[in-house]
Amino acid sequence: MSELDEEKVYAARCGAALRAMLDGARLNVIVGEQVAGDRYSAERLGRHLKSLAKELAEEPGGPPFFGRMDFGTGTDAGDHRGRRYYMGRRHISGGVGEQPMVIDWRAPVARSFYRAGARAPQGLAVRRRFGWAENELTGYEDEHLDRGEDEGAGGRIVAAEIERPHVGPMRDIVATIQPEQDDLVRAGLEESICVQGAPGTGKTAVGLHRAAYLLYAHRQRLSRTGVLVLGPNPAFLHYISAVLPVLGEVDVEQTTMERLLGRSPARAEDGDAAAAVKHDVRMATVLRRALYGRVRKPAGPVSVADGSARLRVSEEELRRIVDDTRREATPYAVGRERVLSRIVSVLGRQAEARGQNLNAVWTRRMSRAATPFLDAVWPAVRPEEVVAEVLGDPAVLARAAEGVLTPDEQAAIRWASPPRTFKSARWSAADAVLIDEVAGLLRRPEGYGHVILDEAQDLSAMQCRVIARRSEYGSITVLGDLAQGTTPWAARDWRHLLAHLGKPEASVIALTTGFRVPGAVARLANRLLDMLEVDVPPTRSFRGDGRLRVTRVPDLTEATVAAVRDALRHDGSIAVIADAAAVGVLATALAEELDRVPRGEPAGGGVPGESSGLPDLSELADLSGRSGAADGHARVTVLPASLAKGLEYDHVIVAEPADIVEAEKRGLNRLYVVLTRAVSRLDVLHSRPLPAGFPPSADA
Repeated sequence: MSELDEEKVYAARCGAALRAMLDGARLNVIVGEQVAGDRYSAERLGRHLKSLAKELAEEPGGPPFFGRMDFGTGTDAGDHRGRRYYMGRRHISGGVGEQPMVIDWRAPVARSFYRAGARAPQGLAVRRRFGWAENELTGYEDEHLDRGEDEGAGGRIVAAEIERPHVGPMRDIVATIQPEQDDLVRAGLEESICVQGAPGTGKTAVGLHRAAYLLYAHRQRLSRTGVLVLGPNPAFLHYISAVLPVLGEVDVEQTTMERLLGRSPARAEDGDAAAAVKHDVRMATVLRRALYGRVRKPAGPVSVADGSARLRVSEEELRRIVDDTRREATPYAVGRERVLSRIVSVLGRQAEARGQNLNAVWTRRMSRAATPFLDAVWPAVRPEEVVAEVLGDPAVLARAAEGVLTPDEQAAIRWASPPRTFKSARWSAADAVLIDEVAGLLRRPEGYGHVILDEAQDLSAMQCRVIARRSEYGSITVLGDLAQGTTPWAARDWRHLLAHLGKPEASVIALTTGFRVPGAVARLANRLLDMLEVDVPPTRSFRGDGRLRVTRVPDLTEATVAAVRDALRHDGSIAVIADAAAVGVLATALAEELDRVPRGEPAGGGVPGESSGLPDLSELADLSGRSGAADGHARVTVLPASLAKGLEYDHVIVAEPADIVEAEKRGLNRLYVVLTRAVSRLDVLHSRPLPAGFPPSADA
């Protein structure tokens, strides 16, 4: 039997062992409640067993392992001397008393697989990588580190895995993690890090794998506090949705900023000037002033009947209570509760001096009696009420914004026609951020043990504060690329943004090797990078392949249809990306072409200069032109440039880059994003002059 056949037999044994683990977990769920010593233990055991069974049941199909480590017999191998370990996405148990058949990629010993090299083998004699095709083991590649053999970035199998065509949601990278990525993935839970990642460097994958690693290494702690992954939009969340379940983690919250806030649906839209002011960090000062401006000085004593006696708190004592509470800088709602508690405490001391028995009934009665005074000096309030008053009452806004916002800035955010009450207000997306700011001043929100923040460069200072409130006692992983900042308030310096996130001490690490972006695309992106107002290193492509074509065309729509036909000759996903105003036209044209061409009949034509005989357009899917229509099962997606961030496609067709640049203030940054979505081939079609930084029209 050949060595490859032996490995195939072992893979089959691993598959059977994994199925046995699932069967055992299900059986344990059935009998678990009968073996627990008491009701509480039974409940906890039942939850644990059901969680394990759920995790195993939801494990997507895939190869049981992707690598193997054979340790040498030298002293540098330590406790692993002479041992062999298979590496996989999840642990697969062996027999009783035997070592696991497959170890989890997050196990401490697994680090040697990613870090060992010929110069520092870490006791590893042979590192083997396996090649798979549709869950069938097709080959392997060995590096004899004890002989000085080292393939550097991973050799032929790693290169094939990185470059293979992509259809559907994002894949994990456990088989291809590079040493510099592994350092970030395995950073400690207490450590907050910021990853400046050039396009295709795997920063998003690093963040997701870091979440999976932290849950593995600190499961008990994070099972209580939770892990949050925050993405820029729902299309992006759909794209990354499969990664964590593949890695064995199904209980991570993945959401967007809008969903995280979730207080009021956005039914209004701000103008550019209003949005810029509302996202400015100075609004935090304005809102704090408006909220605490409701606190008043006591205007007299509190007098409460207690049977035949009257209990009294002097005006001086009340002022001291209110002033002391304000100085303690507690959340507003906590301060209100504290003022009431201290008033009742003063009344209680007087009642005790008279021999009164103080019980829960007496305390509730005194609290009710003191509430009218409390409402006068420290009134209860809702977050929406405060924001509506700031935006709708010029006098309130002027007092709160004095010396903070200019008169023009105040005018920009002031409602022209205030609603009758805050309940009938039409809130914008920026208003939701302001409401959350006030809610955080009222009472601290529940925090997370760790937050993974992707595309962070686009967050405003006020949005950063949303995250800071939820990670005050936890750590964060910030992922982004300053060159891809497209919002008017996008960061130009990571230190400034980290300060707003409450983590000014976070380490900033740059990933510059693009593993998914081919060399031809990286070179074009680097030419544009010189024109962006950010200081980031250029991309160094891991790959020398890829194709870039820049073509001037007389009819953009016709050329786009032809380019899609040409792209369908190759494997992988296809995206047509254009300015939002053109998406509907292009999607309609492609859908009409689909209807016009009979199924199975070749559709002639192509990109100018190409031959005919192309595949039929029945392969087109989901061309409705819906915003963010990023169907993971469709070969072709048409989407606006504004929703391309964070996504990737094997073949990208960019229609009229000049329109993309002119559509927004930071349009050149948006174009940089769009061009770097291609992981194999990029077609740039234009009928207008190209923006600066492009090579001349023709194949480049």
